[in-house]
This record gives sequence, structure tokens and C-alpha cells, in this order.
Amino acid sequence: METITTFGTLYLCATPIGNLEDMTFRAVRILGEVDLIAAEDTRHTRKLLTHFDIHTPLTSYHEHNKFEKGPELIEMLLSGKNLVVVSDAGLPGIADPGSHLVELAIEAGIVVTPLPGANAALSGLICSGLDTTKFTFVGFLPKTTKKRREVLAELVNEQATLLFYESPHRLKATLSELLDVFGDRKAVGARELTKKFEEFIRGSLASLKEHFQQHQPRGEFCLIIEGYDRSADVDEVAELSGQRLPYEVFLELLGQGINKKIAIKQAALNLGLAKREVYQAVLEAEKKVP
Repeated sequence: METITTFGTLYLCATPIGNLEDMTFRAVRILGEVDLIAAEDTRHTRKLLTHFDIHTPLTSYHEHNKFEKGPELIEMLLSGKNLVVVSDAGLPGIADPGSHLVELAIEAGIVVTPLPGANAALSGLICSGLDTTKFTFVGFLPKTTKKRREVLAELVNEQATLLFYESPHRLKATLSELLDVFGDRKAVGARELTKKFEEFIRGSLASLKEHFQQHQPRGEFCLIIEGYDRSADVDEVAELSGQRLPYEVFLELLGQGINKKIAIKQAALNLGLAKREVYQAVLEAEKKVP
């Protein structure tokens, strides 16, 4: 009689970024039911498990042992055992180990499923007051100056809101570098999210830099920075060349009874600009109208 082997399931479990009450009921249940938990730091995770009275065995899985440990964990999953992967805080695989094991599991035909929950970058974004419709997660910048500058150079013209992680001892230097590369954009520094001393410092890169020159940074930070404003450049070029601003031409056409869509197209033709540039300029101008 043929034996049917059932593979185990790989769960990716979010853990609290500060407040332990942010664990979900489902995550607590499954952490207690699986055969093994693979943790970035077993000492840190053991405190979480103790809080919820979970006694599942732990094993270490982190950035420095993932290539050796990963295949061992896959063999365990192939034998039918279930595994949860956790990072120290937030979602595994987001600025933390986990993505490599996911790749191995998918190649082996193992089911991979999320146990969703806390994430510092998105928590900071939704409370920032900046645009949430389109965003780019950057995480921690590289440690070497050359590589950092390469990454920032690629992001200079990114129109989406930018999300960075930074440690307190690197924060002031990073703010100076971001200001130097991006110019003075709107920015928010979110620290100690969900913890007792949670704080949002809202303003611009320049005002954040000044703030932390006067107040020593404490706690882990998420930096939320306004994306590149293409319409501002269009307006600046128009002003320097003596050309009329796209929004002015658009309003004039609206005043003639032309509908919005046609007015944008006609304004672009009149000014020799791409339609999307005029459209963006109109959107930005309308945001500023009270």
C-alpha cells in the first residue's frame, strides 16, 4: 500500500514591536501548536513565549547561520513537522531574516502562510500625515558611505513616500545625509512605536535635524520622508524661463468652460509638457488650496 507523505507548514509570525498586547489570538495559538519555533534571538523570543505560557521548543535561525540552518529546517518540514519563524520584532523577512527560508520552502513545495501583525514601517506611515497611497520601503541604509550614496541616488527621483529604519546612534548622521541628498522635504521621525515613550516628530528633514541636535535620540526610529515632487520642478522651470505655470493655464482653460480632462491635455499642448506633468502639477496645486 502506497504511503502518502504530508509536508509540514511554514508559518511566518509577526511579533510585537513594543506592546505585547499586539500579539494576535491566532499567532499565540499556533505558536503553542507547532513542533518548533525558529527565532532570530532565542533569548529574546523566550521572554515572549514565557509571557503567553508557550512551551514549544526553540531553535536559532538568523542572518549568520541561515545558509547552514535553512536546509535543516526544510528537511524537518518535509518530514511533516510544522514550523514558525519569528524575528525579534515585527514581520520576519522585513529587514530581518526569513525570506531565504521562504525561497527554500517554496522550491520544495512546502506551504508558506503568514500570521500577520505588527510592523514598524507601516505603523509609522499611517500616523505620519504624509501620502500613504504609494510608498517605498527602504529599511536600514548600507553601512558604507559609498553604498549609502548609491542607494540614495536611486531614490532621489522616487515620487512615493520613503520609509527608512534607523538606530539612535546613527540618526543624526543619517538625517544630515538625507537632507544633503534630497533637500528639505517633509519628514516624520517615529520612535518607540507602541511603547511607553512613543513619539512622532513631524516637520521637515531640516527641522528634524535641528530637533535632534538639541535632543539626544533615544529608541529605534522609523523615518517617513516625502517623495520627490515632480510638479515643483515643473513650476520652477516655468518660473525661471518666464513661462506660465501649468496650474495657471489649466485654471484659465477651466474658466472657458472646458472640462478638467480636456483642460489638462490642452494645457500640456500649450506649454509643450507631457500630460502627466500637468496632471501632477494640478494635483499638487489643489492639495494646497484650503
